[in-house]
Amino acid sequence: MAVVVRAGAAPLWWLGVVAAGTGAVPEGLTGRRIGVLAGAALFLVGAAGVALARRGRYTALARGAARAGRYDVLQDRAVTVRAWRRGHRWWLLLGWAAALGSAFFVPAAGGMLLAGLGTGLRLKAVWLGRLERAGQTLLWVRVDWLDRSGGRPAGKAVRGLRGTGIAAGDAAPGGARRRTPALV
Repeated sequence: MAVVVRAGAAPLWWLGVVAAGTGAVPEGLTGRRIGVLAGAALFLVGAAGVALARRGRYTALARGAARAGRYDVLQDRAVTVRAWRRGHRWWLLLGWAAALGSAFFVPAAGGMLLAGLGTGLRLKAVWLGRLERAGQTLLWVRVDWLDRSGGRPAGKAVRGLRGTGIAAGDAAPGGARRRTPALV
């Protein structure tokens, strides 16, 4: 589950950084100083909002996680990340274009908000990693439920989670790439 949350963090962060850097070039209607200060506030609000949103739903799903069965379809980390990014690429580009366009009104603010959203997703994945370590289980969303929920790991179509041992799969707790090979 943390892999899906973490999949959007890097693209949002980098697109936000590029948009903020490029957006700082025009003077805009408000001026650079106000734009950067507003962007810093939006960064903090966006990061906190995304990191804290729906924690109750995530906790309830994690508490009710069932052991993964033989016939549950669970994807590798790389496949999940690639599928999420392909499915959301137009939304990412639209957000980047909006952040760039907003620079003519409030310089750098839109890009900093986008980067804040990516940071919030990373913080949420870290929190989920702590939840997984505390329960000594990796949490997985079934692929068919994830597809039906539009790529949202805590969407309405997700009726529960599956759990495996902490050494299963190619993802570490929190959705990061496993650095050492999994013990089998």
